[in-house]
Amino acid sequence: MPQPLGFAIVGCGMIARFHVRALQEIPTARVAALVSRSRSSADKLIADTKLPPCPVFTSVEDAVKAPGVDAVIITTPSGAHREPALVAAAAGKHVVVEKPLEITGPRCQEIIDACDRAGVKLCTIFPSRFGDANGALKAAVEAGKFGRLTLGETTCKWWRSQAYYDEGGWKGTQALDGGGAMMNQAIHNVDLLLWLMGDATHVSGLTATLAHERIEVEDTAVAVVRFKSGALGVIQATTSVHPGYPKTVAVHGDKGSAVIEQDDVLKWDFTPETPDDWMVKGRFAARVGASGGSADPKAISHEGHRRQLADFVEAVQQNRVPKVDGREGKKAVDLICAVYESARTGRTITL
Repeated sequence: MPQPLGFAIVGCGMIARFHVRALQEIPTARVAALVSRSRSSADKLIADTKLPPCPVFTSVEDAVKAPGVDAVIITTPSGAHREPALVAAAAGKHVVVEKPLEITGPRCQEIIDACDRAGVKLCTIFPSRFGDANGALKAAVEAGKFGRLTLGETTCKWWRSQAYYDEGGWKGTQALDGGGAMMNQAIHNVDLLLWLMGDATHVSGLTATLAHERIEVEDTAVAVVRFKSGALGVIQATTSVHPGYPKTVAVHGDKGSAVIEQDDVLKWDFTPETPDDWMVKGRFAARVGASGGSADPKAISHEGHRRQLADFVEAVQQNRVPKVDGREGKKAVDLICAVYESARTGRTITL
């Protein structure tokens, strides 16, 4: 067995815990270092996850020089992803970035270009792609079961309390959050919609801040999309809907329709129906019923992270492109930024 890939995790907040737990379940990976401006945050992360003692650094520059660090996972606030990514790439380390890759298309492109120049792998974390139900939906699209795609829909009708925004310091700020419900929470939905329906060509959107105070970003957003295939799409994204509901994604065509709620198949209707369809319905008949973070950002499983990080380790070992690389990660950011531009200008934006 090859030597486990050593990861330095940059940022020791809530989402770093999901990465630590995921890496602990991957035999070919290990946590080699932590980076935090606060030693107490790093110590709490180690205690919460029962992580064996490891070096703790206050700068990425020092961490990438440490023995056994092969890759860097960036879990800092969204608008602070570029700088550590560029440092890691320049040091020849592979790079994993929590969603979003960055908060603007040009900043995303800087990360992509830096990793290309350095010849290192780059991955954007979108664990929803690795869910079983979403995988079955993607396979059905690729098999042509929907016929001509006509409509794609996704909803992220979530709730976040005022305390959520007040406690984090960076949450709800334009500089570090990059946006609100669409950029922070519903970006997973946007990524799934693009993955399933293909690239978008036009988008028109509206945003509002309706249920929160002291934030610079939206808590409610809607958008309509035209895809390259000619199909249309709808996106709903909120942190303003109490008590919060599981996210959904739906694909419709002239030969079939399917609706996924979190990890459950709600609808799976095709003409003609095949034994494979019966298997899908049977496999996902038992309702998971998971909230998926609809009201509590901590109420998600780390299994999607485990699957995606395992794919990334394998991509490094096999010298192949990760399933969700930087270019894939940039697509969702570009579409969301276009929604914001449309809301600001009142125009339909061409991508």
